[in-house]
Amino acid sequence: MRIASAILCSIAALACAAASACTPPEPGSTPMTAKPTKPTPARSQSGYDVTPLSREKVKELASKLDPEAYRVTQNAGTEPAFCGNLLDNKKQGTYACVVCGLPLFSSEHKFNSGTGWPSFYAPVDPAHVSEKSDTSHGMVRDEINCARCGAHLGHVFDDGPRPTGLRYCLNSASLRFYDKGALPADALTKDPTGLARGEAAATTADSKKDAPMPETTMTAYFAGGCFWGVEHWFSVCPGVKDAVSGYMGGKTDSPTYRQVCEHGTGHAEVVKVVFDPSKVSFKQLLQGFFMIHDPTQLNRQGPDVGDQYRSAVFCTSAEQAKATRDYIAELTAAKAFGNKPIVTQVVEGTTTFWPAEDYHQDYVDRTGRACHGSNPWPAVFGTAAKPAAAGH
Repeated sequence: MRIASAILCSIAALACAAASACTPPEPGSTPMTAKPTKPTPARSQSGYDVTPLSREKVKELASKLDPEAYRVTQNAGTEPAFCGNLLDNKKQGTYACVVCGLPLFSSEHKFNSGTGWPSFYAPVDPAHVSEKSDTSHGMVRDEINCARCGAHLGHVFDDGPRPTGLRYCLNSASLRFYDKGALPADALTKDPTGLARGEAAATTADSKKDAPMPETTMTAYFAGGCFWGVEHWFSVCPGVKDAVSGYMGGKTDSPTYRQVCEHGTGHAEVVKVVFDPSKVSFKQLLQGFFMIHDPTQLNRQGPDVGDQYRSAVFCTSAEQAKATRDYIAELTAAKAFGNKPIVTQVVEGTTTFWPAEDYHQDYVDRTGRACHGSNPWPAVFGTAAKPAAAGH
């Protein structure tokens, strides 16, 4: 039913877009948002004034939007799936309301839901996003809006990843992205504090108390055949900050793809995975890794043959090595691959990771070409049995 609903919503969105004029409605029309004329002042923990804006102020700000942003934010529109310009954005930074500039979501909480719309499992500040019931299109959903200007953002569902279990499904047209460090001071907050002073201010001595705590990350290296597919599936894992294709385990420095393919360097195609251990554990990464590829194939994956396609885990610590061997033993005891032995190498000690050429990075996302493997994370995080994710 959710899949059918998503299809209906997409069709409705396309029809709505086609019917929309090429310019925003006349100034005399009424915006979808109606806020009290004398709101009670409010400030979020991030330091922003989130007092609901007056109807007149919203109208003034909305008049500066392009037609699509106006349709989505002021008339509760929905952009077609897989068409938003921020869907595949992997840059680090902040997603703010396109109308009033209030920061709403962060790249730290973004994940690939497969629905065709930018998805996040938490807002930057709970006070920045409001919810209300939406009964349009014959469904009952939780609509999400900018708490300050009332702009329509999308909907929130309860089929997201840990730790919240929520999926905030957004329209790209309702957002403006700022690269990390470039978020400006808020123009609508008087005497701003915290993040409202802008990210540049967070580096000054008198605002250190408002700066977020530094994030702890760890690194793991996995080889499981062609790195295009391995990188893609790790990149969509909740809690993974970065996934980079490269080479490890060889005897020469700075190898090229051609040299590796000629089997003269001994390198394996490897993916460097930088992850937040508070959101995804190394054990969970191992579980996904052994679902992405077939660890019983020696020096190959399917039609790809050669030692560069070998299965291996390059461990950065004794703990990672032990965890990998223990998990291989667990899979073997459970006969997860029948009677076939697991041939995955567990490599300890210092070995250099050499990033692959630029044209190999984000290959699946850039080209749309599928590679081996399928998404293991619903099974790893215990969401595989849930119904298919609904769209807007």
